[in-house]
Amino acid sequence: MSERDVMEYDVVTVGAGPAGLAFAIRLKQLKPDIRVCVIEKASTVGAHILSGAVIEPEPLNELLPDWGKNPPPICVPVTKDEFWWLRDKARALKLPVVPPQMHNHGNFIVSLGALCAWLAPQAEALGVEIYPGFAAAEPLFNDQGAVCGVRIGDMGVARDGEHKSGYTQGIDITAPITVLGEGARGHLSKQLIAKYALDKDCDPQSYSIGIKELWQLPAGRVEPGKVMHTLGWPADNATYGGSFLYHLDKDRVAIGYITGLDYADPMLSPFELFQQLKNHPAIKPLLEGGSIVSYGARAIVTGGWQALPRCEMPGALLIGDAAGTLNVPKIKGTHQALRSGMLAAEHIAATNSVEGWDAKLRASAVGKELHKVRNIKPGFHGGLWMGLANAGWETVTAGLSPWTLKSTPDWNSLHKIGQYEAPRRDFVERTLPPRDRLASVYFAATEHDEDQPVHLKVADTDICVTRCAEEYANPCQRFCPAGVYEIVEDEAGKRLQINAANCVHCKTCDIKDPYQIITWVTPEGGAGPNYQNL
Repeated sequence: MSERDVMEYDVVTVGAGPAGLAFAIRLKQLKPDIRVCVIEKASTVGAHILSGAVIEPEPLNELLPDWGKNPPPICVPVTKDEFWWLRDKARALKLPVVPPQMHNHGNFIVSLGALCAWLAPQAEALGVEIYPGFAAAEPLFNDQGAVCGVRIGDMGVARDGEHKSGYTQGIDITAPITVLGEGARGHLSKQLIAKYALDKDCDPQSYSIGIKELWQLPAGRVEPGKVMHTLGWPADNATYGGSFLYHLDKDRVAIGYITGLDYADPMLSPFELFQQLKNHPAIKPLLEGGSIVSYGARAIVTGGWQALPRCEMPGALLIGDAAGTLNVPKIKGTHQALRSGMLAAEHIAATNSVEGWDAKLRASAVGKELHKVRNIKPGFHGGLWMGLANAGWETVTAGLSPWTLKSTPDWNSLHKIGQYEAPRRDFVERTLPPRDRLASVYFAATEHDEDQPVHLKVADTDICVTRCAEEYANPCQRFCPAGVYEIVEDEAGKRLQINAANCVHCKTCDIKDPYQIITWVTPEGGAGPNYQNL
């Protein structure tokens, strides 16, 4: 093995999402001569990005004051807010009042992937070097134990670990400061949070899974700028869940469903909840006759203030959803990601150091926004009605309650088979596409070389066909939105089959597995979904 090539920068940023790109842009605005690079595992910037997304424009106004003169390709001003309660599979009630946190006057519906693809050239015009298709596989450390950059994963490695004819050794990208903007449950962030015990003084982080589709509809149905959210059916009262439906331009709508990964029912399938939603009488007439353009899924970080880890460590810092800055009741994280990236850039420009970043973030508008709504998501641990009552209290008091509710790990919330009485789901017969998860994966345009190492590491597959089969009936077959995990039986007996090529990089398995034996690692750079306008 030859010595690896090395590229040296002043700052290396992992992740070309809104936080990473805002960071790079702001830092170059403040210090034009600083050498900054951004590493992105997707084949192109935006190809792995998925969000609702309605954005509050204030941080973008500060970062790029003239952005409105040449806006992103999907950027529709919000014209109307609606909030619906789906009472059951047949009935729906439009609520007369939209919760204050969900008022969207002055906001914009965007494709976050398209927004990031639009931000990238703004960064490059300032001299930022962006490298899509290169997966940061592991952190690098100096002799003092501080992070000093990242190692790019090797290319051309066969499934059995042998080097193929096109093998290329990954390079080391070194820098005095590494900025982690990987999004929810980032591969490197997870390792470094554990290494430096950054979460020892906070609650366990919690997550939801968001599943989304972009639809092309017959002309005349779409009301551009209309924002609709729902709660209630198809989730039961004990499961945190809700939907969004955003009317775009060009006869397109974005529809999605969010399921809290703290759910207890081992037989629940977030994918099925989403498909059921689409077939509700309040939604189905809009979609009938249309066609799916794109599909995807992504974990959403929802732990809030009390799960915010220490966001600095020797040589590195966390920004955006790598830290956990999403505002759950708003169902918005983009403005927080942009703001945290900009603040981090200002901190580094002023101090040339990561020290003090954690305190700065917590004292900033980002931290204050999280603190104000800290009790709303945990309040739903008591069920829908308790959660709504608590949310009303926290809203009226502006988050001034003298207490902070606690959270437990999502993986620990599943009940075992026989110890949980599943609710009556009262599902409908589905007629809208897709038929199943494999059909959905087609619309994610996900691509992995079949002959590469499996990037979903299961520490002990015997557990899958013994304890997990008996205790939980293998929930990985249901919580994965892409059909990656499958228990098959052949002449050798039962075994776990991992269909890694289906993976859409949502990270749900890494989060929800009740034994915490699944670890998501980066596949070969450029592999994974190729989302279109999600």
